[in-house]
Amino acid sequence: MNADAARHPYTYVRRPLVEPDWRRLPGWCGVTDAQWRDAQWQRAHCVQHAGQLRAVVGDLLQESFYADLAADRARFATMSMLITPQLLNVMAPDAVSDPAAFTRAFLTDPVRRYMLPVGSDRHPVWPSHPRARRDSLHEAEMWVVEGLTHRYPTKVLAELLSTCPQYCGHCTRMDLVGTSTPQVAKARLMLKPVDRQELMLDYLKRTPVVRDVVVSGGDLANLPWPRLESFLLRLLELESVRDIRLATKALIGLPQHWLQPAVVEGMGRVAAIARARGVNLAMHTHANHARSVTPLVAEAARAMLEAGVRDVRNQGVLLRGVNTTPGDLLDLCFALQGEAGILPYYFYLCDLIPNAEHWRIPVHQAQRLQEAIMGYLPGYATPRLVCDVPYVGKRWVHQVAEYDRERGISYWSQNHGIGLQPAEQDRRFPFYDPIDTLPEPGRRWWADGEGRP
Repeated sequence: MNADAARHPYTYVRRPLVEPDWRRLPGWCGVTDAQWRDAQWQRAHCVQHAGQLRAVVGDLLQESFYADLAADRARFATMSMLITPQLLNVMAPDAVSDPAAFTRAFLTDPVRRYMLPVGSDRHPVWPSHPRARRDSLHEAEMWVVEGLTHRYPTKVLAELLSTCPQYCGHCTRMDLVGTSTPQVAKARLMLKPVDRQELMLDYLKRTPVVRDVVVSGGDLANLPWPRLESFLLRLLELESVRDIRLATKALIGLPQHWLQPAVVEGMGRVAAIARARGVNLAMHTHANHARSVTPLVAEAARAMLEAGVRDVRNQGVLLRGVNTTPGDLLDLCFALQGEAGILPYYFYLCDLIPNAEHWRIPVHQAQRLQEAIMGYLPGYATPRLVCDVPYVGKRWVHQVAEYDRERGISYWSQNHGIGLQPAEQDRRFPFYDPIDTLPEPGRRWWADGEGRP
């Protein structure tokens, strides 16, 4: 390594965004550009089971992959399979057509690792942490009405629906979102959508301390635009609401939805009213690897900004084998910020959900990663790496109050209560590193059952 490389371990090289040619896949060899850009075509051709995957890739994937996939479906999967063509297309984009080589490239692909997990991905000894929970952030405990989580003093999360155009394996709302799997009988929203929204709006009218509303789900792209626009316009009538954030991974997984003329025009109407009333309207999306940021994604982000959305921001998740090296994380941030106009905002430690240990990293690794990326991006575009601590909320990874590295237990303090409840100033709230990353005494302590609930 030369002296310059030692001083600057990451070298920035501008890389234009690429839309891989979907025609390389046998099942899509005749798909036209117009079909690919059509949101309804994308939805109608999502991959929901192994048979549909075979229909797309033909003989490119070996039988060993399907056996691995079936093992995961039977033993570990917390999310049902649902992958848009847009996301499937960015997996193994440069793999050769030899089945053995294609299968190897597909297995190691970073987007595949979180969108289409297989059994061999999971940790063989610790697939789940003993402290893992289906609703790991206890959001349902904090519902003030169905689907409305009041966790922070001035902010709420409004879950308008429980479906998405695509399902990520590491979904933090795996308890509620999507259809049931052999491992997880999903919770359900029971009220009619119109009744749920009425109760949410009524609570916000009665609770003027709330100034910031994250409108989410599920994914807003699955809500018919007229219904979403109606809810947003009523939200904008509340003088106490000053920030509205629209959460949609579909900007990455289904950018075609956000490019539909009716959606773009509708967003323009909402944005104009927000601007006139001095309300900050932003969109939050979820990209975890540079490969998923394509020209269509950039086009959709520009369409939202031109419609009047103040910012498009990315909230990713730190995932082993995907983005937990400085190079991978910086590549993603430069693709987002430099090429797609999407602001790198947060990267979360993967939450303590079941069967997620192969994705999670320890707090100390996230701390080193935060330090490693400093100085490369503009300050406003340098993402914060955060730990979302149950009963505490988001904390920068360096804000840990105490840290037992041997047993992998970090302790965090509250500076505010949950919702309208007072803070417990003297209490420390734990978060847990993945057990396989601990030194031997720590692994033995957990194996002996000492840390189990």
